[in-house]
Amino acid sequence: MLHKTLKPFPKDFLWGASTSAYQVEGAALEDGKGPSCQDVKEIPEGTADLSVSVDHYHHYKEDIALMAEMGFKSYRFSISWTRVLPNGTGEVNPKGIEFYNNLIDECLKYDIEPIVTMFHFDMPAALDERGSWSRHDSVDWFAEYACVLFENFGDRVKYWLTINEQNMLTLVGPVIGTLHVPEGTANLTKEIYQQNHHQLVAQAKAMQLCHEMLPDAKIGPAPNISLVYPASSKPEDVIAAQNFNALRNWLYLDAYVFGEYNNLAWAYLEENDALPTVTDEDRTIMKAAKPDFIGFNYYNTATVEASDGSEAAGVNGDQQSHQTFPGFAKSVDNPNLVKTEFGWEIDPVGFRATVREMYSRYRLPLLVTENGLGAYDTLTEDGKIHDNYRIEYLRQHIAQIQLAISDGVDMLGYNPWSAVDLISTHEGIRKRYGFIYVDRTDEEVGSLKRYRKDSFFWYQKVIATNGQDLKD
Repeated sequence: MLHKTLKPFPKDFLWGASTSAYQVEGAALEDGKGPSCQDVKEIPEGTADLSVSVDHYHHYKEDIALMAEMGFKSYRFSISWTRVLPNGTGEVNPKGIEFYNNLIDECLKYDIEPIVTMFHFDMPAALDERGSWSRHDSVDWFAEYACVLFENFGDRVKYWLTINEQNMLTLVGPVIGTLHVPEGTANLTKEIYQQNHHQLVAQAKAMQLCHEMLPDAKIGPAPNISLVYPASSKPEDVIAAQNFNALRNWLYLDAYVFGEYNNLAWAYLEENDALPTVTDEDRTIMKAAKPDFIGFNYYNTATVEASDGSEAAGVNGDQQSHQTFPGFAKSVDNPNLVKTEFGWEIDPVGFRATVREMYSRYRLPLLVTENGLGAYDTLTEDGKIHDNYRIEYLRQHIAQIQLAISDGVDMLGYNPWSAVDLISTHEGIRKRYGFIYVDRTDEEVGSLKRYRKDSFFWYQKVIATNGQDLKD
């Protein structure tokens, strides 16, 4: 659809950016914080140690001031479960509560709306030892954690996100080391989808608690949503695309919004002896949870063709969207798209297509919680970072948001990845995403000095004009 007259961004549109606790905070075991799975896992060779990260824990005032200088209306960050509850349950760490109180208050000082992610890939190590998401008890563990957050921060935090990229925890969690699989697991697929089920119930319980304890707050999920294209107009490829869309996207969103499993995804699990055990109480909890909006991360689309069942299952390359499920869908490259230097396809028009499809299916306001370009940035001798490639990427995606708004989609805000350079999950800090450059490498902590990139000044202008001026 072509729009001769574009609708403007809403006046209260939440322009900002995102981070996650384990990727920016550092201070990994400081001030009473307990170890998370990120603190005890084997660090990929050649990548930075997360114990210092970019030390947002000690630089948060400076970082928030820089965000305010950009004009941020929102800052999406995550709370470290073990900074608040060192053992995952039980004793609360007052120093952890103090840090997040200070961080939230610092945001509000500049009229920046804190958008808080409750869980972002950092399960407490103590809970991993007790079985992690394999245990149905994990629903209660997460509910206890949610209550601590709502009691301590609910008077100031109006936007909450439950679990970051739950679908990535399920689809590639064991690959990137963010999902604990018990030793001796015989049926890995069944085990993973049982853990996924417990997460679905846990986040549903958190939504219920939020609405009971904080009636004025809004809460939603934050999956990674990536529309799946058929590789051709062959009917078999269209079926494959429907299959992969169901398993990658709609399984999660149908459960979040409708409290039910998607029928195509359920059929796949049934076919592969991977159905989770679901109790009547689970169904009741899932049905009762009603998200107020959908937060979602978008980086690229996926393309699939029909699978004859002979291909190997698994992730194809580095792209999270590229996976093959034998007999269900086979991932292929899209020849119509260019790729980043890290091999990720770039598809801004697919961003609009993804947004339109989500809004059509669920009719809930949409909040972009991640979108961005990982690249090798160079700090010049005069302290500049010329990242025109990032500006171009963001410009194209923001333009597609305005087109989606003109299509009638209710968009709440845009919080790209990331506010400040951080440690990428399996590629270290050499793969940079931020508007703010941090002086450190994967090999050395460095000065940790902050520098404004060219994209910092560009985004400052975008926010000041409420998305009307996207030029350099």
